[in-house]
Amino acid sequence: MINLIWLALIGAAFLAAALTGRPDLVTKASASAAQDAVETALGLVGVMSLWLGMMRIAERAGLLDGLARLLRPVARRLFPDVPEGHPAMGAIVANMAANLLGMAGAATPFGLKAMQELRKLSTFGAEASPAMCTLVVLNTTAFTLVPATVIAFRSLAGSTSPAEIVLPTILVSAASSGSALLADAIMRHRSRL
Repeated sequence: MINLIWLALIGAAFLAAALTGRPDLVTKASASAAQDAVETALGLVGVMSLWLGMMRIAERAGLLDGLARLLRPVARRLFPDVPEGHPAMGAIVANMAANLLGMAGAATPFGLKAMQELRKLSTFGAEASPAMCTLVVLNTTAFTLVPATVIAFRSLAGSTSPAEIVLPTILVSAASSGSALLADAIMRHRSRL
């Protein structure tokens, strides 16, 4: 579907260029956008490498294990259907930790692994289990303390203070995660009635 939308947008641009007699503008805009995309991607590789390196150092120093120990009681309350020590819980906690540090790209493989493990536990057939729904809620809202990717984009865009987004991100992500988890709890309660 998204491919059709992109095709329609590109076709509209060429049609507008043909109707106005300015196809050179489309060519210049395309070349400029391609150059900007490459510069942004290369800039992000550097910043993301820095953050992933910091994550690796934190992991080897035991900070991620400490964060996982702090998150485990929260995860137990959010996922009461997952047995203690099940691989799904480890993947869920790793996913939560990565999202907490603003590393959505690193959180994705953990989220996929958690979903695979939750599927094995599910007794709901083809439907999503309550635990799977809660994981989607957590991943979608992603409570974040350090928005590393946003800081990287702001830095690449030339922001003089790229980290000033930290406090607003904490507030907004806490509000969105809290309200989404409340809605999830209400829906779970209603489904039991």
